[in-house]
Amino acid sequence: MKIVGVIPARYQSTRFPGKPLADICGRPMIWWVYRQMAKARGIEKVYVATDSDVIREQCEKLGIDAVMTSENCATHLERLYEFSVKIDADFYINVNGDEPLIESSCIEDLIPRGVDPSESYAANGMMILRDPIDAIDTSKIKIAVDMQGYGMYMARTPIPFPKANSRFTLKKFVGVQCFTKKALAFVADTKRGELEGIEDIDEFRFLENGHKLKFVLTEATTLSVDTKKDLEKVRAIIQKKIEAGEVPELS
Repeated sequence: MKIVGVIPARYQSTRFPGKPLADICGRPMIWWVYRQMAKARGIEKVYVATDSDVIREQCEKLGIDAVMTSENCATHLERLYEFSVKIDADFYINVNGDEPLIESSCIEDLIPRGVDPSESYAANGMMILRDPIDAIDTSKIKIAVDMQGYGMYMARTPIPFPKANSRFTLKKFVGVQCFTKKALAFVADTKRGELEGIEDIDEFRFLENGHKLKFVLTEATTLSVDTKKDLEKVRAIIQKKIEAGEVPELS
């Protein structure tokens, strides 16, 4: 199987313009994401998919392969589809460009086993929600799955509601995904639905249209950079890693 890694990265963001190039201890955020993904076993090659010449130029300076995609992509899933048209593979492992702390083991968990690459397959990482503040943080997507691990609903508010039982763990979205080319074509051929528009969660494109979305439980401890406060937390964590000699490239 040919499995490639893709990091979607757009420069213009309403909440955090230029986020992929935000400095983290002397390197842009996109470099830290690439570094972690390149270490994942089973991935043949890693690319950045971007609509920005500024990001492309920075990637070239860092020795990262970048593929240009349209500025008109409304979601990262549509950007992934454009990428899949240009770069052929059996499976596309996506890591969001705001996951500089993502563990390589978490990425490896999303590599499919026993899946026919000619089928329409979509999978997403999830983790147990450990920080209570994440339950009310609307930038952290909460998930409800069925007994086979397929998505039932996603929300920016806590789900499920503990009316009859409070002995359960909340689960939240991890920005690591796996798709076949057919699944990405499904995204491109399907219009944005009502729930996707209300919750502003791209993956509703699958659930609203009867397409299964597998959620894979992983032991991620990652912190996605959704705000500038998140960026400061990540900088502090990586700085400690550098001081401990855990980042040999920068020592």
